[in-house]
Amino acid sequence: MNNPAAQFEDIRLLEEKLKTTQLPAELQQKANAMVERLTRLAQSAEYSQEYDLVARYLDWIVSIPWAKKSEDNLSLTNAKKILDANHYGLENIKERILEYISVLSLKKSANQKAKAPSFLFLGLVGTGKTTMAYSVAQALGRQFGRIPMGGMGDALQLRGRAKTYPDAEPGQIMKVLRRTGTRNPVILLDEIDRITDEAKADIMGVLVELLDPEQNNSFLDHFIDYPFDLSEVLFITTANNTAGIATAVIDRMEIIELPTYTDEQKIIIGKNYLLPRALTASGLTNSDLEISENVWSSITRPLGFDAGMRTLERTINAICRKVAKSKIEGKVAKVQITDANVKLYLPSW
Repeated sequence: MNNPAAQFEDIRLLEEKLKTTQLPAELQQKANAMVERLTRLAQSAEYSQEYDLVARYLDWIVSIPWAKKSEDNLSLTNAKKILDANHYGLENIKERILEYISVLSLKKSANQKAKAPSFLFLGLVGTGKTTMAYSVAQALGRQFGRIPMGGMGDALQLRGRAKTYPDAEPGQIMKVLRRTGTRNPVILLDEIDRITDEAKADIMGVLVELLDPEQNNSFLDHFIDYPFDLSEVLFITTANNTAGIATAVIDRMEIIELPTYTDEQKIIIGKNYLLPRALTASGLTNSDLEISENVWSSITRPLGFDAGMRTLERTINAICRKVAKSKIEGKVAKVQITDANVKLYLPSW
C-alpha cells in the first residue's frame, strides 16, 4: 500500500528543491513535467514502482551541482606552504601545480573560463601519489573525491545504468559530484592501471572522454541522461606503471613521475613528516619520545632492504604505539630510543 500523504509531502519537498536549484532550461522543463506525473501517480490507490523511479530520478537531478562551484584559492604562497608542509621534495609536481594556479588566476582576471588539465601521477607504491592528490585539492581550496579504479570490472560503474533497468543508478562520477556538492572538485581516479582485463577496453573508452578537456564538457551519465560539463573538474589519476593503460588515455594526460626516495630523504621525511603525525595519532607529544640520530637508518630499513615509504610509516606508527603502551603501564615517563634498545621498539615481521 502506498501512503498518499507522505508521497504528497515528498512531492512538495521536491518542488521546493526545484525552485532553488539552478538546472539547465531543458532539464528544468523535463523535471516540472515529471513532478506533474508524480502527482498523478500519488493519487493512485496502489503502490507504483514508476512513482519510486521518478521520485528517485528527481531527487538525483536536484542534488547534482549543475551550477555550484567552489571559489579557488589562487594564492601561490598558500599553495606552496601547504604542498611543502605535506610533502618533502617532489618539486616537479609542486611547480606544475603552482603553474596551474597561475593560469587560473590570469584566466579569472580576464574573465575567461579555464579548462582543467588531467594529470597522471606515475610512481612506485608508497611514493605519495594519493596523498599528493589530497594536497592539491587542499592547496586549491577545492572539494576532493576519490574513485578507486583497482579491480573495477564494468564501465557502467563510471557511466551509470539507464533508468530502464531495475538496478538503475548513477555512475561514480555523478556520485562524487553529489558528495562534493561542487562542479569543480578535484577527482582522483586511483590505480587506473589495475582495472580488470575483461572490462579494460570499455573503461578506457570512458576514461578517454573523462580526461579530455575537449570532450568532457558534455559527459553523459546513462542514469541522469543529460550532459554535464566536467571541463572544470581537475582529474588526477595514479598508476604504478603505464603498461595497463591504453595509449589513447595516456595521450589525454600530463604524466608526472614521482621518484623513489633515497635513504637520506626517507630519514628527513620520517623525522619531519611521519613522526609528528604518528605522535599525534598515538596521543603522544614530543616530550614523550626521543629518537637518536644514528637509529634512523635502522628504522628506515628495518628488514635490511628498501621496504618502501608505507613500511617506514607503519614502522614509526608501531614505535609510537609501543611507547604509548609503556607510558600507560607506568613503566616510563619518556622513551629515548638508541642503538641499545631500538630492537625492542621495532615491530616484528
